[in-house]
This record gives sequence, C-alpha cells and structure tokens, in this order.
Amino acid sequence: MSQTKTSGPPSGAPPATNTSQQNRILGMSTLAFTFCFAVWTIFAIIGVRIKQDLGLSNTEFGLLVGTPILTGSLSRIFLGIWTDQYGGRIVNTITMLTAAAATFALSYATSYPVMLLAALGVGLAGGTFSVGVAYVSKWFPKEKQGTALGIFGMGNLGSAITVFIAPFVMVAFGWTTVAQVWASVLAVMAVVFWLSTEDEPSLKARRLAGEKPRSALSQLEPLRNLQVWRFATYYFFVFGAFVALALWLPRYLVGVYDLDIKQAGMIAALYSVPASVFRAYGGHLSDKFGARRIMYWTFGVSILMTFMLSYPNTDYIIHGIKGDIMFQTSMSLIPFVCAIFVLGFFMSLGKAAVFKHIPVYYPDHVGAVGGLVGMIGGLGGFVMPIAFGALLDLTGVWTSSFMLLFLVASVSMVWMHLSIRNMERKAMAGTLADLPELPEMLPLHGVEQHGKLAASKTLDDWRPNDEEFWENKGKHIAKRNLWISIAALLLAFSVWMVWSVVVAKLPSIGFNFSTNQLFWLAALPGLSGATLRIFYSFMVPIFGGRLWTTLTTASLLVPAFGIGYATQNPETPYLIFLVLALLCGLGGGNFASSMSNISFFFPKKEKGNALALNAGLGNLGVSVMQFLVPLVVTIGVFGVIGGEPVTTDTGQNLWIQNAGFIWVPFLMITTVAAWFGMNDIASAKASFSEQSVIFTRKHNWIMCVLYTGTFGSFIGYSAGFPLLAKSQFPEVNSLPFIFLGPLVGALSRAGTGWISDRFGGARVTFWTFLGMIAAVFGVLFFLGIKTQPGAFWGFFAMFMLLFFATGVGNASTFQMIPVIMRKEIDRLMPQLDITARAHQSEKESAAIIGFTSAMAAYGAFFIPKSYGTSISLTGGPSAALWAFMLFYVVCAALTWLYYSRRSGLLYDIEHQPNQAVAPDATSSAANAASAS
Repeated sequence: MSQTKTSGPPSGAPPATNTSQQNRILGMSTLAFTFCFAVWTIFAIIGVRIKQDLGLSNTEFGLLVGTPILTGSLSRIFLGIWTDQYGGRIVNTITMLTAAAATFALSYATSYPVMLLAALGVGLAGGTFSVGVAYVSKWFPKEKQGTALGIFGMGNLGSAITVFIAPFVMVAFGWTTVAQVWASVLAVMAVVFWLSTEDEPSLKARRLAGEKPRSALSQLEPLRNLQVWRFATYYFFVFGAFVALALWLPRYLVGVYDLDIKQAGMIAALYSVPASVFRAYGGHLSDKFGARRIMYWTFGVSILMTFMLSYPNTDYIIHGIKGDIMFQTSMSLIPFVCAIFVLGFFMSLGKAAVFKHIPVYYPDHVGAVGGLVGMIGGLGGFVMPIAFGALLDLTGVWTSSFMLLFLVASVSMVWMHLSIRNMERKAMAGTLADLPELPEMLPLHGVEQHGKLAASKTLDDWRPNDEEFWENKGKHIAKRNLWISIAALLLAFSVWMVWSVVVAKLPSIGFNFSTNQLFWLAALPGLSGATLRIFYSFMVPIFGGRLWTTLTTASLLVPAFGIGYATQNPETPYLIFLVLALLCGLGGGNFASSMSNISFFFPKKEKGNALALNAGLGNLGVSVMQFLVPLVVTIGVFGVIGGEPVTTDTGQNLWIQNAGFIWVPFLMITTVAAWFGMNDIASAKASFSEQSVIFTRKHNWIMCVLYTGTFGSFIGYSAGFPLLAKSQFPEVNSLPFIFLGPLVGALSRAGTGWISDRFGGARVTFWTFLGMIAAVFGVLFFLGIKTQPGAFWGFFAMFMLLFFATGVGNASTFQMIPVIMRKEIDRLMPQLDITARAHQSEKESAAIIGFTSAMAAYGAFFIPKSYGTSISLTGGPSAALWAFMLFYVVCAALTWLYYSRRSGLLYDIEHQPNQAVAPDATSSAANAASAS
C-alpha cells in the first residue's frame, strides 16, 4: 500500500470529547450497525424458503440474495458524504427507519419482482456502515482509530445473529414473521440511537462558526487517487467475499452436506462470528504492527484456504505397472468448518487493516473515501452471490464459488505487492540507478550497446504538430503504425465476436447445450472484453504501444487455437467453452489501448481521420468475421492439419474448428508486424491520477449511459443477433446475412459524423434514440407475427434500422464529449488561461472517451444474456426487448434534459448559425467523434 499522504492526520481527539462520550458513541454505533447488518443479510435465511416457494433457479436465488447488497453498497458513498455534511446521528437514524419500513413491507410481497423491489429498500441497512465509519472516526485520535473502527466493524456479527436465530423463527412462524420481527427491532434501535447519541464535535463547531458544509463535489476530490481504488479492491475481497459467503453458505451446506436449514445456519455462524468479532483484534494489530503486514497475512492465508476449499471431490485413476491405482480427494464437513473458520478469522483482520488507513490519510474526507471503499466492498457482496449461483448453474461444481474467491484473493495480493514494490523502487530510485540491471552481461558489452535495440524503436523526439517535422519524418512513421494497428484491431474484433456465430452451430454438431447456456457463451466475451477495456486504457503509457500491441495480438492465439480444438469433440465439457468465451474478451479489451496508442501519433488536424480509420475499420472486424466464418466452416481450409469434419444432424459436413483456426496465420503475421514495424513514443505518458478527475465529473457518468445506449447496443446486438435470429426463425438460414448488421452499423458511424457537425451532437443523439425506440417496436411487432410469411424479413429490416441508428449515435455521442468538457472546464477552472483550459478539456475528454467506451462495451454481455434470460423465463425474447426500449426512453430523456432543450448545456452552441460546434472545440470534437 502506498504510504503517500493526501493530507496529514488529525493531531488528536477533538478537545470537546472525553472517554465516556467516546465509549458511549462507539457502543451505540456498534450496536446499531449490528442490527443493521442482521437485517441486511436476512435473505441468507428467508431466501432459501422463498426459493422453494417460488421455484427459483440458482441464478435467480443469487440475484434475490444479492439485491439488498447492491443497494447497501451503492448508497454507501452518498451516505458517507451526507454524514460529513450533516452529521452521523441524523443520517444513521433516518437510514435505519427507511430500511425498517422496507423490511416490513417485504413480508407482504408475493411475487419475485415485488420481492426484488422490496429488497432494494432492505439494502439501505447495509449503507449505514459508511455512516458509522465517518461518525465514529471523528471521536477518536489517530492512534486509536484502528481499534475503534475495528470494534465498530464487529457489527458484522449481525449476520451471525441472522443465520443462527432466523432459521428457528422461520421454521416456527414462517419467513414473513422473520421480516416483521427484524424490521420492528431495527425501528426501535433507530429511536434508541437517536436518543442516546449526539452530534460529533466537529459538526457542532462548524455550526457555531456558521460554516456551510463542503459540497459533494469537493468531498469526492480524493477519489482521483489510485490508492483509494486499491484500498477498495482489497475490501472487495475481505468484506465483499465475507458478505457473499455469509449469504451463500447456508445454501452451500444444504446442497453439499444435506443439512437442514437450522443446522446450516448454525454452522454458517461459525464462519460469520470470527469474521466479525476478531475485526476489533485486527484493528489493534494494525495499530501495533502496521496494516501492510496484516494485509500480507490476510491475503496469504486466504489464498491457501480458498485453494483448499475450491478443490472439488475428485476420483483419480493412475495406471500403474501392476494395475490401476485409485484414490479420491474430498473435504468432509469437519475440515470444511475448520477451513471457513480460519478464512473468516483472517478476513476480519483484513477488514480492519483496510479501514485503518482511511481516517489517517484522508481525515477530512472519511465519509467519501470510506463510502467508496465500503461501496466497492459491498458490491463484492452483491456480485459474488450472483456469480456463485451462475457458476453453479453453468458448471454444476459446488466448489466453483471458492474457485472464484481464490482468483480474487490472488489478484488482490499481486496488485498489493506490485504497488508496494513500485513505491519502494521510487523511494530508492537514486540507489537503484547506480546498480547494473544485468551485471553478468557487462563483460560482453556496455550499457550503450545493451540499450541500442530498444532505443531504435522508441521515438524520443516526436512533434506531429510541427508541420516540417510531420512532412519530412512523422507522417511516414505514423501511417505505418496506423495500418498495423488497424490490422491488429480488426482481428481483435473478429476474435472477440466469433462466439456469436459459433454458438449458432454447436447444437447441430452434437453439443447438447440449452438455449440459456448458448446465450451465456455469446455474452461472456462481452463481459470480459468490457472489463479488460478499463485496464487496457492505462496500459500504453506503462508498456508502450509497440510492446502492448504485440502482446495483446499474440494473446488472441490462445482462444483461436482453443476454439479450434474444443469444437472438434462434442464431449468437451461446457466449462472449457466458458473459459474460451472469457478469453475471447481479450479482443474486446484491445480497442481501448489501440485508440489510446494511435491518438499520440497524429497531429490535431489529422487525428480525427486517423482515429476514424482505426475505429471504423476495426469495428468492421465483426462483419468480416460474420461473413467469413460461415464460409470457412463448410470447407477443409487446412486439409489434414485442420482435423476431420463433423457431420451435422442434416448430413452436412462442417469444419467448425476453422472458426478459430482461420485467424491463427493472420494473428501470427500481425504480431510479427507489430513488433518489428511499430514504435513507442517516449513522451506518451499520462498518470492515472491526472485522468481520474473524470470520476468527479457529472457529465462523465451521463455520457456513459448515453454511449451504452448507442455503442453498447451496437456491440450487444452484434453478439446476440445471429443466435436470436436462429432461435426465433429456425426455418430460415439467416447466417449468410447476419454480417450485414454490424456492417451497416460500422459504415453509418463512419459516414454520418458530418450530421452531428452540422446539426449538433445532442440533437442528433436525441432523434437517434427516438429512432431506436421505433425500431425496437418494429422488431417486437414482427416477432409477434413470426409465423406469417415474410415476418423474418420485417424482423431483419428492423434490426438493420437499429444497427444504422447505433452507428449514427456512436458518432454523435462522442461528438458531444469534447464540447461538453470545454464548456465545463471554462466553468470549473476559470483561473486557468485559455491555453491551459484547452489542454485540460482535451485531456479530460480523452479520458472520458476511454472510460465510456469501457462501460458501453458491457452491452456485449448484457444484451445476449438478456435474450437468454428472457427466453428462459418467458419463452421468448420480448421481455428483453421491452427492457431495451425502456432504456432508450431514459437515454432520450437524459439527452433532452441535460443537453438539447432550450436551457440545456449544448443548446446555445448547437443553435449558432452555421456552427454546431464551438470553434475552439472543433478539432477535439472531430477527434472524439470517431472513437469507439
């Protein structure tokens, strides 16, 4: 963990406090949080009975259990800010009363959707954690804050109370009584808390001085620091995994060890109790030995425990010289209980260690920083139960939940260690510089010779905006890098979306996967690709464009070869296909780094065209793949080397392995070309902290929503269209035509940017969403008459209209970003001169473009998955399409409300005569309009 302080720690406890007050505040806050946590995890017990009553699947059960965790997580950052502004006493009381009302209302819910709605309100009980952290920390000096917050964190014990007591109440009186009793107790606790506590001294002093609370925007300022997000990642495991297991263990114990719900609840308490009680001890250890050492122990032991717990029951047969040797590995109940006890103990230490840092390094922003860290941790408690259920549905392996935890713990440990090593290297930079990097090579050649090869590919002098430099030297180098980048990105999009065609062929060659399983395969590349984009956005300044393009292009050989081998055998386990689908997401991540890299090579006047070529021709990879793959799977392209064909249920021979193998030679050639033909730019540096200011910009988040509506729809429909057409119109051979959708979307993006320049991005975006709403309505209409002649072509035409509209919207939304930020920077930073404001707006626009592209790429997961879920639950995709239409209505409303109406941010600019874009933002707008 970084030891760089954002601001100094408080010098001591506020003078108006005494030990008696501190103990009373800490005791009542801990007691209140205990009851809140008991309510927050109520679905761990009553959810089991609700699952039985409603006949829910494991995934639906995971969603129900995780929904309160979602609300409790997302609300934490806002509740933390409000605590800093208005005081913990009032905020905590109101939040508890609201959660109690929602919990009581839950007892009257009779359907799954209504229960999900009530569960959102129940989740507010979990948001009180950030309130308590900000409130309690203000009563203690820094040398005691670790212990105090550790004691407060013991409120996690509330989950143990629920899993221990609730089963007996539920068996005796029913799950509705549990909800009513828990709600009543929480309401009483809210009243007691209000009567027995007082406002923190700092709040009283501020009121006496007549000072206004700091704005929410200023409270969010520390969230720029990568250190905060790293703390949040640690908490995602130590707290998020704790909550997830507390919710999941009763179900796990019932399913694996055939226990009844009362026994499962009592054993689950053996995990929850140490994971809660020892948090106070973790705070004490952090005060005494330092949080870093405690975190190393936490992650080290957690990795060991989750590895042991993740190993499934397995039978082994070893063919020995004297016959077969057979043995079995399995974990019985007693070792399992011991393992989760140890895991819970070290998680409790880690929870305290993470929060030890926050009031020390961010004493004036405890609410905001603690809220963010708590929010990310809580999101782990929401995401992981759903992932546990999905993994169980997909793999059929109970221990898959612990496999996921092993992965999360390992990634957290590696990131923490690398961050610490990086900090140490910076602190000792002068000393390390005097040491030879490869001392054993010094007798062979000197340092100058050693670095000559690398230096030849690094451009130390790069001035693309210098016309003489550009014409004489820069243009040739930039265009060479651009065309290699285009080839690499086209292949990346092809591999990313290849499952959209492969899944449509699997049933015909003997793979007995359900429709929902097939949609999972089509959706998972989108999920992993979108997630990787977030990280890939920052890789080029770290590794250099040449090395990173080479590595990322070569990495696509893994899923390409994997698909080729896996599809040849119908006995290949579904789990292998899941892994390959996730690996195809490597291609989706490449876009963010590719656009970032190319943007450094070209001058402002040519940057827009360069990015248009890179993005537009890269997007065409989807169409190339959907056109090429249906052809190559019908012929033996690689002869004997490519393997034998598989006979379909109609008697046709298919070389489905060619869907993967066909990309291998092109990937190899492009990888070599990237290494030998591309360059790094020495000045292409931008720190995370410089870019992270966008997380405090309101319009960043609004544009994330709008771009998800356009590009998210484009890439999601591209992934789901082939399988949707195949499943809804099985009598039509649609695969030869489906490539036209992505082709129309890509070409409309490249060919309609002038419309936004002429009429304004906000106006075009608004009308684009109206067009998308109409197109989805048309799709629904033709699905309703799909048995009639010609219905498919109506369905197909409506999707072509959808693809066209997404392309127009892709260009118009990104045309808006630089214009918005130029106006916002003028308002937010008037102290800067014109040149500095222009530079700041361009930097933030570029960061927002990268971040929105990452968020929108999740459409490649959610749209195909929504089709599959809708078909699984309702028998058809209409429910998913209605949801998409509702989302487009929200997008249109946001566009009109914030940008295109008469009082909107962009109205004056877009209604200037003959000028849709402000003169000083034109070049940035052109650049951004072509990004993806």
